Amino acid sequence: MYDFDMIVIGSGPSGRRAAVQAAKIGKSVLVVEKGRRVGGVSVHTGTIPSKTLRETVLNLSGWRERGFYGRSYRVKQDIGAADLLARLHKTLDHEVEVLEHQFSRNGVKTARGEARFVDPHTVEITEENGDVDLVTGAHVLIAVGTRPFRPDYVPFNATSVFDSDEIVDLPRLPRSLAVIGAGVIGVEYASIFSALDVSVTLIEPRNSFLDFIDKELIEEFTHELRDRNVGLRFGAAVSKIELGADERPICRLADGRTVHTDMLLFAAGRVGATDRLDLENAGLAVDHRGRIAVEPRTLQTAVPHIYAAGDVIGFPSLASTSMEQGRVAACHAFGLEPPPPPEFFPYGIYSVPEISTVGMTEEEVRRRQIPYECGIARFRETSRGHIMGLNNGMMKMIFSVKSRRLLGVHIVGEGATELIHIGQAVLNLKGTIDYFIENTFNYPTLAEAYKIAGLDAWNRMPRA
Repeated sequence: MYDFDMIVIGSGPSGRRAAVQAAKIGKSVLVVEKGRRVGGVSVHTGTIPSKTLRETVLNLSGWRERGFYGRSYRVKQDIGAADLLARLHKTLDHEVEVLEHQFSRNGVKTARGEARFVDPHTVEITEENGDVDLVTGAHVLIAVGTRPFRPDYVPFNATSVFDSDEIVDLPRLPRSLAVIGAGVIGVEYASIFSALDVSVTLIEPRNSFLDFIDKELIEEFTHELRDRNVGLRFGAAVSKIELGADERPICRLADGRTVHTDMLLFAAGRVGATDRLDLENAGLAVDHRGRIAVEPRTLQTAVPHIYAAGDVIGFPSLASTSMEQGRVAACHAFGLEPPPPPEFFPYGIYSVPEISTVGMTEEEVRRRQIPYECGIARFRETSRGHIMGLNNGMMKMIFSVKSRRLLGVHIVGEGATELIHIGQAVLNLKGTIDYFIENTFNYPTLAEAYKIAGLDAWNRMPRA
């Protein structure tokens, strides 16, 4: 009846995982991608570019060695935009090659063009040269992701005022940078440019930021930013953005302050890239941010044979969870029952320093009125931390006093996004503090912080 068993619109993390999963169980799959190459926002302007940029900055700036050699130490004295982009392009080329090979060996077909619904089972694909194709699918997965929110009052020009997709193609390094929006993206870029010794001002209308992270970790991270002279302008909205005669942006804040910088990054939110899909033809609607509502367990939309996954459905908007959502959607579409998702998944913020968290924050534990105790480990307390020259970084673990079970792990510092998986495993396996007390960790490693924090909490807990 249909040309394909599944049509996947978008080739980001959720789209590619769904396509490969469906193909591996013998289904015919077509992936439609409007970009010039597969990979979606994650590969070309989002996750991979920003993390590659971060790694390049840390390497060329000598950031990791400054604990030994001082703040003026650099691996390369004069770092330009071309230095950052060289590694970026190599990484992106490799990512695309891997993905294309993955599609090829699994028999996934691809089409380049913009997709729109004609009816619930029919998708029209308009190619760059204007050619139009109609394809039908028994199932459709919408995995188009998001694009930056671009309000009219921001004078975007791609030379001195950028959105979060454009910043990866920076034409030159600024001497100073204003970042509007202290969400995950804004914080990541603010801290990355700060590591390059760019003077950064982070602007956020709310009085706090990253509210889903444990407050003690945010206090530690805020201290780190202030120590690097990052200007924090919280509690004041931007009332106006102007461009001076030299195209330098001028931010006028509602509290009367003015921020003058060489460049400006607007990173205050993203919206679902759904406006050109003609979703009404498929019987679907979106919310005010272009997101599609789904049934959380199956990823089905209001039209049962149409699924949606990834950033287009909203929180948590992580590449890791998007991949799993795509797989779950494909399995459900073809009658396979995937195992239930774990109760807790890790959240990683690739700032400088990294932040990663899994489980409940101390604030959540208090709200639930669970008797608890915390253990803290400072990276400078570990021998590995000494070897690496770390002056900062901490791990916080939260345990139930009654059951002794681990409730949450929160890390800020070098390697946080790697270290968190030990805590994730213990948490989802319902492990207790005894795991950390009784087990031996490689020495010297930063993972030894689990032992230190575990003992710290154990020493504070009441004895039976």
